[in-house]
Amino acid sequence: MAASLGPAGVGGAGPSGFAYDSGLEIKTRSVEQTLLPLVSQITTLINHKDNTKKSDKTLQAIQRVGQAVNLAVGRFVKVGEAIANENWDLKEEINIACIEAKQAGETIAALTDVSSLNHPESDGQITIFTDKTGVIKAARLLLSSVTKVLLLADRVVIKQIITSRNKVLATMERLEKVNSFQEFVQIFSQFGNEMVEFAHLTGDRQNDLKDEKKKAKMAAARAVLEKCTMMLLTASKTCLRHPNCESAHKNKEGVFDRMKVALDKVIEIVTDCKPSGETDISSVSIFTGIKEFKMNIEALRENLYFQSKENLSVTLEVILERTEDFTDSAYTSHEHRERILELSTQARLELQQLLSVWIQSQSKKTKSIAEELELTVLKISHSLNELKKELHRTATQLAADLLKSHADHAVLKALKLTGVEGNLEGLAEYACKLSEQKEQLVEVCRLLRHISGTEPLEITCVHAEETFQVTGQQIISAAETLTLHPSSKIAKENLDVFCEAWESQIGDMSTLLREINDVFEGRRGEKYGYLSLPKPMKNNANPKSLKSDKPDSEEQARIAKLGLKLGLLTSDANCEIKKWEDQENEIVRNGRNMSSMAYSLYLFTRGEGPLRTSQDLIHQLEVFAEEGLKLASSVQVFSKQLKDDDKLMLLLEINKLIPFCHQLQTVTKTPLQNQVFLKVDKCITKTRSVMAILVQLLSLCYKLLKKLQLENNRWVSVTNKDSVDGKT
Repeated sequence: MAASLGPAGVGGAGPSGFAYDSGLEIKTRSVEQTLLPLVSQITTLINHKDNTKKSDKTLQAIQRVGQAVNLAVGRFVKVGEAIANENWDLKEEINIACIEAKQAGETIAALTDVSSLNHPESDGQITIFTDKTGVIKAARLLLSSVTKVLLLADRVVIKQIITSRNKVLATMERLEKVNSFQEFVQIFSQFGNEMVEFAHLTGDRQNDLKDEKKKAKMAAARAVLEKCTMMLLTASKTCLRHPNCESAHKNKEGVFDRMKVALDKVIEIVTDCKPSGETDISSVSIFTGIKEFKMNIEALRENLYFQSKENLSVTLEVILERTEDFTDSAYTSHEHRERILELSTQARLELQQLLSVWIQSQSKKTKSIAEELELTVLKISHSLNELKKELHRTATQLAADLLKSHADHAVLKALKLTGVEGNLEGLAEYACKLSEQKEQLVEVCRLLRHISGTEPLEITCVHAEETFQVTGQQIISAAETLTLHPSSKIAKENLDVFCEAWESQIGDMSTLLREINDVFEGRRGEKYGYLSLPKPMKNNANPKSLKSDKPDSEEQARIAKLGLKLGLLTSDANCEIKKWEDQENEIVRNGRNMSSMAYSLYLFTRGEGPLRTSQDLIHQLEVFAEEGLKLASSVQVFSKQLKDDDKLMLLLEINKLIPFCHQLQTVTKTPLQNQVFLKVDKCITKTRSVMAILVQLLSLCYKLLKKLQLENNRWVSVTNKDSVDGKT
């Protein structure tokens, strides 16, 4: 059942108060995959000829298959019973299906037991050779009961996702109404945990979806939720810091609205409910239209009455009307526009010729007419292929030029600068430029959608279009808030977060463009999941080692889930760091460096950020571990100023941090040949543990520092009073 939000196979606290083992569904699925081939083998065995003499080897094979089926059913039933015990409303139905499966497995084992054939006294025993009907019935019962359990288990997963979504929505409503910073921090911590749980469940579900279109929709919705979690944090903090700022409220409301839409989209996917009036994305794709049109005209070779000429004419006109998105675009060059119009006119003329020959062929069944029909079909197919090539060239060239021109993110940098300067005139100028850039990107995404070639890529294009549309406006409102409050650190941080989301989407668009080109050129099989992780060496002679370097879906999902937790921990650490008045304090500087490096690691799990290879990751983690030891040293120096009880409390926390840093150093230096993902997994897990301790340490140090300052102020006050009394 991963984007980057959450993987399969990892247990966690589930909704409704019961423990959720997300590996449960994986076990069920693996047992199902074991059972079905074995049942297929039994079907083959029972179709044998009765008069064929069986060798001992064949008899033993029959028995092994029966025993294997029974064992697999036993494992399946255990998983089913575990699901039943966790879900009382479905317990009876699941248990009945499990009992049926168990009975079927035992029957198959008994009927395929050929040991009795070696003992004459047992000749009366019924076996597969005397009761084929019994084996057939048992096999059918087995398939039926397994299907029932799987369908009921699916209902459990859907229920868990809906419950988890409702918890997230309820907490979001509380976050929207928060008025104090302290209350916000408490509720957001709960919200973070609920989002991680929701990420696990939806990540598992995404992996299990068979429909690639649904899988792409789920990935898009989960990507929105992941990115918006960070945006929601900074946008809400900005609102709390500047409660009377209209642009800050607008910024925050935009994040909440987008998250709610994404949450609803996830539920639509898992429940398979499409809202009334929603149109199918494929209906607006030119490439899909051309593909269907060509299939229709090619069908005329086999059946001249396959459809009416009016239908063909209307279908072609709909396709050519959609090409107006290209010809009407201000960004399409004159040469491309002229070529598209020329090919459209040619396609119309060739369709007229085809229709003329088609009418003749319906009345005259001659060889020459059949050959002419074949020729006209080939000619219009060729014209449409040429039109496809021209549309592809137009869209991909526009996208590549646009990405290249905006690679330096000059407008975003200028907006940040005008914000910290409080330059309202500059804000208006660069906001206008960003709006123009946004409209360009949105239009190019629409053109790419037409030529993407597959439904999942069409959905990704729609997601990119929506992201640029929404994020562009949010950047402008965030920049306006900073310009009105140029000294506000949180307003600056908020603008940075939205700018990072924009830059991230630009990077995603580059990957999307590459995938569209691959599909067009026939390289469908290539995936771009973890672009930053190393690929197997081509000259490696060992095929097993080649396989081990490639991430499977569960590995990717696990790393993505760990990465999300790490991202949330860096957010918590940054919240603690912001509390300190002295930002140059040694403890703060160490903590800030560690948080920054951990965030780079989080980006790495999403295929983004400055770390491009696993070697970059290892080097970064070595530095991270060293910085952790420096932090421990800084905290030890600070502890010397404290009283014994406080000092002991702090040293206990340091004693947790130091071993983890040493363990991380050991993991980074340990060679794990052909197990890159195992090493990455261990590194992220250790880093997450270090970051959890860092958050605790920063919070504790801040409290103890405030306590120390308060005591010192009292001591100074008392000393001054004594001095004054002495003079008197």
